[in-house]
This record gives sequence, C-alpha cells and structure tokens, in this order.
Amino acid sequence: MTLAGFRAFCILIVLFAVCASVKGEDGYRLWLRYDPLPEQEGERFREIVTSIVAPEGSPALDAARRELAQGCEGLLGRAIPFIDTPDRDGAIVLGTPKSSPFIAALRWDQSLALLGPEGYRIRSVNLRGKSVTVIASQGDRGALYGAFHFLRLIQTHEPINDLNLDERPRLQLRMLNHWDNLDGSIERGYAGRSLWKWEELPAKLDPRLRDYARANASIGINATALNNVNANSRSLSLDYLHKAAAIADVFRPYGVRVFLSARFSAPMELGGLKTADPLDPEVVAWWKKKADEIYGIIPDFGGFLVKANSEGQPGPRTYNRDHVDGANMLAAAVAPHGGAVVWRAFVYDMKPGYDRAGAAYENLQRFDGRFAENVLLQVKNGPIDFQPREPFHPLFGAMPRTQLMPELQITQEYLGFSNHLVFLAPMWREFLDSDTHARGRGSTVARIAQGAFYRGRGRGMTGMAGVANTGTDRNWTGHHFAQANWYAFGRLAWNPHTSSEEIAGEWIRMTLTREPKWVEWISRLMLESHEALVDYMTPLGLHHIMWPGHHYGPAPWWDRGERQDWTSVYYHRADRRGIGFNRTKTGSNTVVQYFPPVRDVFSDPKRCPEIFLLWFHHLPWDYRMRSGRTLWDELALRYQRGVEWARTARREWDAHTGVIDPERHRAVADKLAIQERDAVHWRDAVLLYFQTFSKRALPDGVEQPRLTLEEYRAKSLDW
Repeated sequence: MTLAGFRAFCILIVLFAVCASVKGEDGYRLWLRYDPLPEQEGERFREIVTSIVAPEGSPALDAARRELAQGCEGLLGRAIPFIDTPDRDGAIVLGTPKSSPFIAALRWDQSLALLGPEGYRIRSVNLRGKSVTVIASQGDRGALYGAFHFLRLIQTHEPINDLNLDERPRLQLRMLNHWDNLDGSIERGYAGRSLWKWEELPAKLDPRLRDYARANASIGINATALNNVNANSRSLSLDYLHKAAAIADVFRPYGVRVFLSARFSAPMELGGLKTADPLDPEVVAWWKKKADEIYGIIPDFGGFLVKANSEGQPGPRTYNRDHVDGANMLAAAVAPHGGAVVWRAFVYDMKPGYDRAGAAYENLQRFDGRFAENVLLQVKNGPIDFQPREPFHPLFGAMPRTQLMPELQITQEYLGFSNHLVFLAPMWREFLDSDTHARGRGSTVARIAQGAFYRGRGRGMTGMAGVANTGTDRNWTGHHFAQANWYAFGRLAWNPHTSSEEIAGEWIRMTLTREPKWVEWISRLMLESHEALVDYMTPLGLHHIMWPGHHYGPAPWWDRGERQDWTSVYYHRADRRGIGFNRTKTGSNTVVQYFPPVRDVFSDPKRCPEIFLLWFHHLPWDYRMRSGRTLWDELALRYQRGVEWARTARREWDAHTGVIDPERHRAVADKLAIQERDAVHWRDAVLLYFQTFSKRALPDGVEQPRLTLEEYRAKSLDW
C-alpha cells in the first residue's frame, strides 16, 4: 500500500468511527429532549436560571433534582450548580415546606395543602433579597411534577421571568392499562413486545423501565396496570408478584403505582378451590390472604383491574352472582391497605332483539349506589368498542351514586394501528365535552369524571384510564406521531379541559421543532387527522366494519362471526332500502338510555348531528342531507375527502424536508405512504360493497375503484 493509500485508508477508518458514534434520531427520548436552545433564547433563560437549591432525602425529590439538573444543563448548554442557600439571583428553589426551610419560610402551608400532595406552585419571588423561582408542593410527587412543568416552559420557549402558577390534577387516578401478556406479547399492541420482559425479572431490570416511569411522571400519569385485562392467574403467583415488585421499585421514585389485572377464577387456578363464587367464605378468605400477601411484597400496590363476564372471561355471573358481588368482594380484600378495584364496564350479552350499544347500560345501571367506595367503574368512551367515532357512553350521567372512570384507547386498534397518523386528542376532547344533560345543561362527561355530580357514599374516587400504546420499538409507539397520543392522554388525565391545540403545540415544540411556522403546519396536520381518518373509514356514524379478528382494514361484507354482534353486517344493516342502525323507538330504542334533550336530538334525523346519523338511524340511500346531496353521494364524497387528505398530507410531508431530522422524517414519510394506500383501499372496498345495495353510480369527484369487489373481499389489508 502506498503512503497516499494508507492515509486514505486511515481517513476512512476515522470517518467510519465518527459515523458509528453518531446516533440517528430514533425517537427514544420522546418529548424529554433537552437539546440546547438557540443561542439568543438560551442566553435569555440563562439569566434567569443560575443555580438549584433542592433538598435530598426522598426518592421523588432526588428524581426531581436530577431532572432539573439534567434538563437545565441540556437546554441552557451549561451545568447548573447545586447550592445550599438561595443567595444569588436566578436560583431555582425546589421542595416542600417539610423538606426546605426556604419554602417553609414563605408560609404557604395552607395554600399548598389546597393543591394536594400532587399539586404544585411555581412562582417568581423575592427571597432574602434575591430574585428566585420557587417550585413548591405539599408532597414530594408534586415537587417532581412541578420540576417537569418548569422544564416544559423552557422547552416550549414560554417566559419564566414572572411566574405565578398553581397546578393540581383534576383526577386522582391517572392510569395506563397495559394489555401485556406474560409471554411478552401485547394484545392490540403495535410497537413491539412488552417492556416488562417478565422472563428477566426480578434479577435483571431493563433501563427502559426507569425511562418509561420518567416519561409518565413528566405528564402526571401516576399508575400502571401491568398485565392484560384478559388475565392469566399466574400474574398473582408468588413468582410474578416478586417480578411486579421489582418493577414497582423502579416506578416508585416517579410516583407511578402498580396495579395488576386479576383473573376472577384465580382462587381455583392458583388456590385449588372448587369455586370462585364471590360469596363463598373460602373464596373471600383466599382473596383477603392474597391481598395481604401482595401488600407485604408491594406496600404501595394500587389494586386490581378486572375484566369479568366479558368475551369469555370468568366473573361473578359465572356463579350466578352479580357484578356488585364480585367487585365488592375484591374491594373488601384491598380496602384495609388503601387499595382500589377498577371494574371494567365492557360487558355485553347476545340475546334476541339485542343491541350491543345498550348492553353495558342494561347490565350495570341498575347497580348504581351499590358498589363499595373503593370501586371505580371503568367505562369506555363509547358504547361499542373504541371505534373511530362514537357518541358518548350513556352510562355517563346515569349512575350518580357510582364513580365512573373513562377508559380511552391510546393504542389504535381500530384506527390504523401504528401505521396511521391520527392525533386522538380531538376525539377525546369531543367525548369529554359531550353534554349528558344528566343534571341539566353543563353536565359534561369531563365534569362527571371529576366527580362534580357524584352523590354516592364518601367523597368518591376519580380517575381516567388509557390503554397504552408502548412497546419495545426504539421509538416506544411504532409511529413517531403516536407518541403524541401517549402525551395527550397524560395531559388530559391531569386536566380534562386542556385544549387539543395546546397539547399539540406543546408536544411539537418539545419533540419535533420550535420554529413557529413549522409548529403551525404540523399542528394543523395533527388536528385534522382524526376527522380525516373517520372520513376514509367510518363517516356519518358507520361503525365496526373492520376486518374481523385483527381489525385492520375494511370488511363491511363480514357476516360469518361466531355471533351476530361480531359481524359487520350487524352494525351497518345496509339493504336495498338504505343503511344504518335504527336505535330510535321504532328500532332497538337504545337511544332512550340518553337523557333528554340529548335523546330527542339523537332520535330526530333532522336534528341528529350528521357525524352520528347512521349510528342512530337507518335511512334511504336518497335521503336528503344538509348539504343538499343524497345520502349515497354524501357518503361517497366523505370517503373521497378522506383519501384526498391522506394524499395531501403525504405530499406536504415529503416536500418539507429539513423541518425535522432526516431519520424521523423518513420514518414518518414511509408511514404516510401506507396510510394513503390504506385510505384508497378503504374507500374503494366499502363503496363497492355498499354500491351492491344502493345501485347508484359514484358521484362526480369520486375516483373509480382500482380493483373489483371480489379482489377486496379475498384478502385483508397487510399491516
């Protein structure tokens, strides 16, 4: 080798080493990206943040100290020293009246008590003649949440020179439900395998556990149900309790309590009993002993999440008992330890003349006021099953003496999995803002969830659950934009009145870009995405016409389920006369489960919001819509509109290179290509099928299908 060749070889080696040491943007850091601010912005914040005064002592306070130091150093481009006394301008004083003499000196004890142990105050004050920022709480967890809020202000370029913020969570239990199985798989999970890695626990703890807990704490999530609601009894065995305890140890500094999904038949499968009858003394004793065992291993265990007598899961009705018998028996077992039972309301029975949309109400409403004080009834946002759009569940407002806990699905089971960009905050906002009229105008779902109209025993518990979308994919959620739904759930669980626009703007500035014009563009894309998905999947109130089993892609023709309500034709009821499910008094009459005037509006096709029209009404193909078009034309044009949005979103994204890093830009571009393909497939397959009933041509402006109906029916979409 010549000298020149040797030099070239050395240069290549150096370049290879440099490239290998530079990690691409893979999304792992989520919204906790403490990259340096632009120089001018950084200088402005560096004048206000000069040092940190924060006590050590508790795991949560230590976590808050670490976060402040790490965040400020990353954002401001220099290490921020810890000092013992706020003797300089720009000190950040963190803690509680008990842990910090400087906060105690402010005499905020009573006002902080009103914010509760998870609430916090961030205030610019003059302390000992110095201008400082105080992050104070009655509890250590509140101080941690306050630290994250302070860093969020810097990340999003909000002014911090004159702060006067009081924050408290509106809901007590803000929980993720993981549908993780003990074999590492995740039911309805689209981002890899389970984070827990049960086979390695308790001896080995994946560092991602801490990062997961930290991400949750940053948005105020304070509980996690570790295992699938389709539970395996082994999750309550001694071996698995020690595994869960190892996870709880990692989560504890970040204020995240562990729950377990309990299989109702566990006394038989683990304890060898002959029955799991909730009124049997041996069964009652078994659960009490099991609860004592769990709390001996996990002292701050949250409690049980239960799916009972639903989709084949055992429950109290298996033994001719009712839901109250089952829930209260478990509640009595955990009550001495301060635990809770979260009882899922997702129950439905098939019977003649039955309407699945009314099943949960029929099963549970009559038990109002009979559940124990430490029972939360977890109710899905809509009465069917996490559809792209549903009216609010009629149980909200109908059980004033029972505390209801909304259940939202963050993972996109019916919304394109992790292939489709769908920002779910607008859908959840629509649900939370729905006025039930249960106690007159203003009885919104959000206020009901907060306990505003609770008339039961004691003060009642409040909460919100989200079916998690996290997994072992490097970016956690499979789609970079799906991270925004995890973030949005946390922000809405903290305050159910937060706007979609505010959440989107925060997430974009923390995760993708702080450039105002690009924030505005990406925000528009996100805020439009849910309505667009409804257009190309289930417009005008259509629902549950997905392919059976996996629920990816359309199958409106499906009529071969094990039971009627597991088919598509059960829900759309298309025939030569028209389409839609009649839920008025001339049909199933489940509309009666809503309070007037909601009931009256939904019952009248002329007044019913068109987004729910086919949910409540079976209407002729030539029914005249408010646009002046026929129902058939309107339906076809909605599908076309959804396709055009997907096409435009992909084209715009492809054209905007350089807005974010190339790695994430390319990954999102690949997903948008799939989304456009899927939108076209949905439009063509559904319209071809419904055209066999309507016998009408596609209106002008709707593209002709690319395949035949037989070709679409032959194979589901590949995800």
